[in-house]
Amino acid sequence: MIFEPLTVTKAFLVKPAPLEDDRGFFARTWCAREFAEHGLEPSLSQCSISYNKGRGTLRGLHYQAQPHAEAKVVRCTRGAIFDVIVDLRPASPTYLDHCTATLTADNRDAVYVPRGCAHGFLTLQDESEVLYQMSTDHAPGAASGVRWDDPAFGIAWPAAPDIISDRDRTWPLL
Repeated sequence: MIFEPLTVTKAFLVKPAPLEDDRGFFARTWCAREFAEHGLEPSLSQCSISYNKGRGTLRGLHYQAQPHAEAKVVRCTRGAIFDVIVDLRPASPTYLDHCTATLTADNRDAVYVPRGCAHGFLTLQDESEVLYQMSTDHAPGAASGVRWDDPAFGIAWPAAPDIISDRDRTWPLL
């Protein structure tokens, strides 16, 4: 795997390094040792899939509050998404900064979202599916979020969302 640092401290773009032959290729998508070697959370507690019917679906910006904060690896396994990470860690040198990546089924890239950061995405194609690998179990009482369009973050989304849940529409501004 290839780990490319993003502009938010401890956030990474994780690219597969495929071994190709006449049959196709083989590529590792998770290795606790490699994640630990890059100073990242090597534990994996839960995996989830988000299926999104329509282009323009926005999910986020979500995080789990302490003491249930989680690190995530997020990969688009079908379709394409515009992915966003926002640093909500007051002690971080990149506090309130954000970074983005375009994740597609074709590029097979993933992002590593550190604990204490909010995450969200906008689907760029119909029928997009996203795989989440989380370091801790989902804790419903700790689920939280901030508004996707909060001017404090200055995120340049590629389009306005067409589909957004009431919950995501009404998260508070920072």
